[in-house]
Amino acid sequence: MSQKKCPHCGKWSIWTNNYEDRCEHCGELLSPVELQREQKKAMDKDRNEKEWMFYINPDDSSIVKFFKKSGNLFYTVFMAIMTFIMWLIAALPG
Repeated sequence: MSQKKCPHCGKWSIWTNNYEDRCEHCGELLSPVELQREQKKAMDKDRNEKEWMFYINPDDSSIVKFFKKSGNLFYTVFMAIMTFIMWLIAALPG
């Protein structure tokens, strides 16, 4: 365990390196900026996953799920082949 100075009241509190830890004296967050940053990162990750063209929605019909899974498979295979070709081009000259 360590201690962190509260940005609100200026007193030292026990801090377990958790973004949601609160000051023992005033009850405010010890790391409000880091907590907002983590929340924004989680929202961005969720938004990026849902914007993916082959994102499988739980409400999708089984035929749509099949085509999206097939799209994910072909995309993965295509990217693996392209990565191998780029590696080959970079490795051969020597």
